Amino acid sequence: MIRHAKPAALVATLGLFAATSGAAAATYTLEPTPSTVAWGHYDGTDKPALTVKSGDVVAVHTLLTNNPTGLKANGVPDDQIEPALRDVYEHVPASARGPGGHVLTGPIVIEGAEPGDTLEIRIQKIDLAIPYAYNGFGAANGLLRDDFPYRRTKIIPLDRQAMVARFGPGIVIPLHPFFGSMGVAPPQEMGRWDSTPPTVIGGNMDNKELVAGTTLFLPVFVKGAFFNVGDGHAGQGNGEVDVTAMETSLVGTFQFILHKGERLPYPRAESPTHYIAMGFDDDLAVATVKAVRNMVEFLATHKGMTRDDAYMLVSVAGDVDISELVDRNKGVHVMMPKAVFAK
Repeated sequence: MIRHAKPAALVATLGLFAATSGAAAATYTLEPTPSTVAWGHYDGTDKPALTVKSGDVVAVHTLLTNNPTGLKANGVPDDQIEPALRDVYEHVPASARGPGGHVLTGPIVIEGAEPGDTLEIRIQKIDLAIPYAYNGFGAANGLLRDDFPYRRTKIIPLDRQAMVARFGPGIVIPLHPFFGSMGVAPPQEMGRWDSTPPTVIGGNMDNKELVAGTTLFLPVFVKGAFFNVGDGHAGQGNGEVDVTAMETSLVGTFQFILHKGERLPYPRAESPTHYIAMGFDDDLAVATVKAVRNMVEFLATHKGMTRDDAYMLVSVAGDVDISELVDRNKGVHVMMPKAVFAK
C-alpha cells in the first residue's frame, strides 16, 4: 500500500479520506488508444477508459497535441513518431472529436465519487515519453498575433539524462515536466466542455507549478468524477505567450484520493513548499479576483484566519502569478509559501 502524509491544503479535519486501509491500493497502467482518449473535451457521458477506487494508482501515457503529418513536415523522423499517436489520428472518428484539439487520456472514473465531493490527485511521478518537444504559434493564436501573422513550429530536442532542452545554439532550458490539462467532467448543464478554456473543473490550466510531488484538488460535479489528463509540457514560462509550451508526450503516475462530502469551491493545489489557489476567466482582472478570493477562502477555512488577516497575508506574503494568457479563459494562481506558518 502506498502511504502519504495528509496534505494540509484540504484535510483540516479528520475522516475526510475515503477508506484506503484494509486493502492494498491497486496499480494500473492506462495507454492511449482510440477507445481510451477524449479528443478535445471533458464530458461525463463519455465511455470510461478505466474505473478505479480511492487510493489506487494509475500510470497514464499521454500524447502530445500535434498530428503525425505535422510532426513529419517539421523534421521529426518516422521512427520517433509514436505508433499510438498514428493509431489515434487514424481511428478516432470525426464525430468523437472536439470541440477542442487536445488529445486527453481517459476518462478515469473513481468509484463512489459524487457531486459535492473533492477529488485529490497526487502527482507522484512524470516521465518523458519521447526525446523531443515542439513549440509553435499561428496567425490566429498567441498573444502577439498582429506581430506574428503567420505559422511556425520548432522541434526542440530533449536530453533525458541531463533533463534539459536544447532550444538552440548556446540556449539550454532546464526541464520541469507537467501536464497542461488535468480536469474532471463539468456539471451536466455545461454539456461537453471544450478542452481549451480552463474553468472550475480544472482542465487546460497550463499551470507550470503542477509538477511531480504536487497535489491537485478538484471539485466533483458528476458521478464518477471522470478525470482526463493530457497536453504534456516538458517546460513552460508563466503566460505561455505564443499559445504553446514545450509540447511533448508524458507518462504521469497519479494516486487518486476521494474526499466524501467535502465541497471544494474552486481548483487548488499544494506543493512541498506552497499552497496554490487558482482562478480562470476571459477577463484577466476577473481571473485574478477569483484566484485571490480562492486563497483568502482557503486561509480562512483551513488556517483559522479571519478574512481580514487572510486578505492582508495574501498581499504581504503571497505571489500572484499568471499561469497562461492564451486559452480564452486566462489563468492566474496565487502562491502562498508554507514557510510563513510557524511549525
